[in-house]
Amino acid sequence: MRVIRVETSTATILLTEAPEPKVRDRQTGEIAKDANTGETLMTLGVVYLEDGESSLIKVTVPESGVTEGLSLGAPVSLVGLVARPWESVFNGQQRHGIAFRAAAVAPAAYSATVGASA
Repeated sequence: MRVIRVETSTATILLTEAPEPKVRDRQTGEIAKDANTGETLMTLGVVYLEDGESSLIKVTVPESGVTEGLSLGAPVSLVGLVARPWESVFNGQQRHGIAFRAAAVAPAAYSATVGASA
């Protein structure tokens, strides 16, 4: 399925949920691993602010891409952020959505445009 690069240079991204291991199977508690490297995958929550609109999104990042110094509510940068549309059938119900993945997450500075008036 198609991977879509997400341009983040004009957005403000704030950390809302600390990184934690991504669970692949909720029944067994199996932790998700990258299919190519075998590295543990982490998920984190962010609010993505751009053009006066905001979205809460979950982002998957490899464990090695989680940088120290992250603080809840603080701005972060998502290096190499991509979106991948997905769909599946679960219990006879068609489901679909967008999965977000980044190569790394790191502390960032607030955008100069936040709170600026014209």
